[in-house]
Amino acid sequence: GTKAAGYRITGLLTASAAKGEPLIGSAATAEYLATIKQKIAARGLQANLGALRIKNAIPLAAAIADTRQQIANAHTLGLQFTLTFGVDRREHYAQYFKVLADAAAFAQERGIKLVMKPHGGGSGASTEILNALKAVGHPNFKIWYDAGNIIHYTGKDPVAELAPIAAHVTGFCAKDCGAPKGDVMIQFGTGKVDFAAVFRKLKSAGFNGPIMVESCKIGATAAETTANARANRLYLEQVLASV
Repeated sequence: GTKAAGYRITGLLTASAAKGEPLIGSAATAEYLATIKQKIAARGLQANLGALRIKNAIPLAAAIADTRQQIANAHTLGLQFTLTFGVDRREHYAQYFKVLADAAAFAQERGIKLVMKPHGGGSGASTEILNALKAVGHPNFKIWYDAGNIIHYTGKDPVAELAPIAAHVTGFCAKDCGAPKGDVMIQFGTGKVDFAAVFRKLKSAGFNGPIMVESCKIGATAAETTANARANRLYLEQVLASV
């Protein structure tokens, strides 16, 4: 479906232990990683991104070791980015930032960029993101902006929230949203994200990173979902051509 919708690059975002799909998770075996790498290639795709799952409720040394293993798995798959979603509970902030500081250095040694995207809590909007950048304090830690999540988690204006952090953005997650806590699995242009204004702001900051489509309206059939994903790609292409 991804290939049929006109995409050449995919991301490894949602792991599922129940389905035996750890993606880059620390539980992934060498055999599993070889298999998923072959599956991606067989479908004519390339993977550029893997989602990290930071274990905040375990001792620091164990959390660092677990995160390093995830990054090593990303390196095995030839990924360019490892992405974290931030941290929700304030009591986990201090350890989380220590894990990320180590992860940024460990990833840099392997040619992988460590990025964080807005996801509420400690990565909610620009103030929280700037605090995270300062706390981690490593040049290999950057931001993967998600305008839809700014609306979903905070109700703030994603264009205004982008301004203070645009220089730190190296990737973009394309997602629309109509209201705080609202549905994000919708078609682009039906929510409140002003994609043209967001891309103009990124362009002015020199952004030249990947734009990954995370959401579309889920159809009654796989073919309908593929058609919606294709429509979102075409929508973005038209917006980008206009800026």
